[in-house]
Amino acid sequence: MDVVVSADGPDSADQLRSLHEWLRDVGELRGRIGLSERAAEPGTLGPVLEALVVALGPAGAATAVSTAVISWLRTRRGEVRIKATFGENRSVELTATNVAKLDAAALEHQVARIAAMLEQGSKPLDDR
Repeated sequence: MDVVVSADGPDSADQLRSLHEWLRDVGELRGRIGLSERAAEPGTLGPVLEALVVALGPAGAATAVSTAVISWLRTRRGEVRIKATFGENRSVELTATNVAKLDAAALEHQVARIAAMLEQGSKPLDDR
């Protein structure tokens, strides 16, 4: 199963590039991360980064993705919003502001919850 991670806002491409660099350092995800780009519009210099695509495979990859994304969000400043979509019509949205407020126990719960959704394909509750 693939997880498609998109960002919202005027600097979404920069945020996705930053997350891409972060995920590339996760051993369980090496070789499993790709970029989804759309063709350059007339008058622009190159393609536009729309999303990251992470191929989940071996056991532990879902937990690695969940942990890495939440860790990355905790380093962001301002209102960074990402959406992870998997399967048909299943997604979870996370913001840097909400993640930054979580204590250790709540962080562990959030990682476990997202990993379980990815591994089992269960439909998530609305996190907004």
